[in-house]
Amino acid sequence: MTTLTPLYQLAAEQKSAEVTDWSARVSWVIGLAVLIAFVYWLMRQGWKWRASLQSDLPELATTPEGFADGEPLLTLTGRYHASTTAGQWLDRIVAHGLGTRSRVELTLTARGLDVVRPGAAGFFVPAEALREARLDKALAGKVLPEGGLLIITWAHGDQLIDSAFRSDHAAEHQTWADAVNHLTSTTEGTAR
Repeated sequence: MTTLTPLYQLAAEQKSAEVTDWSARVSWVIGLAVLIAFVYWLMRQGWKWRASLQSDLPELATTPEGFADGEPLLTLTGRYHASTTAGQWLDRIVAHGLGTRSRVELTLTARGLDVVRPGAAGFFVPAEALREARLDKALAGKVLPEGGLLIITWAHGDQLIDSAFRSDHAAEHQTWADAVNHLTSTTEGTAR
């Protein structure tokens, strides 16, 4: 019976539940909130710093008068993902709003490519500035299945830029790549 006595004594002792230390919990929550706010502030400073490094990039061209009068070769609705330095798929360009993801409406004519972005600044790429188009799977942190992105390379000032688009209908990507490449070869032929 002696072996049961300690169990009986333990069961007979009344223990109250530990009282929650609210001041410690509140201080941990506040500390965590401050840490998260600090990390977001650092990210924003990095974004601003990148924009200041790219401040030498000239202003983007706007859609010329009478552009809509030309017969569009192709139109596309979808998403604009990012622009990067050509060939550097992680070097995002943030100057002039090129780093802002948004919906997009693209129109391609013989005069160039009109990029309309609701909620962000649109821009125009003249036909002579277009260099090539290709299908790819990754750009600026956006990775999709093979051929999931339409990448259009264009010249702006003395810099080549890759811009990534994703159509609402991915089957359009190859048609767009072919049309842009045909337009660039036609433009190069007339420039000679």
